[in-house]
This record gives sequence, structure tokens and C-alpha cells, in this order.
Amino acid sequence: MHAMRKDADRMRILRVNEVTRRTGLSRTTLWRMERRGEFPQKIQLSPGAVGYLEEEVEEWIESRPVSRI
Repeated sequence: MHAMRKDADRMRILRVNEVTRRTGLSRTTLWRMERRGEFPQKIQLSPGAVGYLEEEVEEWIESRPVSRI
């Protein structure tokens, strides 16, 4: 059962508002980056709803270089 929970955690889907909160990017920037192949592809959940795999978003965040001003 523990393995099933672990798989479910990896497959968690984040809605766009949560992705913008975690990344600090706007919806428009997410869309542009996704079209250029610079951000994970969204998943169509229903005709009017999309989401992103949490694991892919977290990997993208961790891959970003840290630059402080």
C-alpha cells in the first residue's frame, strides 16, 4: 500500500493557480515557455481545465539556476 501512495504522490496534478504560486510566473509566461519547450507540458483534465504534474514542475524549479541580486 505504501508503494501505491508514493506513486499517487508523484502523479499529483497541480492546477494553474498553484503552479503560478510555486514558480512566481504569470499564466502568460507559463504558456509562452511551454510553447517554446522551456516548461513542462500541461495536461488536459476536462474541456475547461488543465493541470501540470507536480513532479515535473518541481524538477523544473530545481533545475533553475539561483541568481540573487
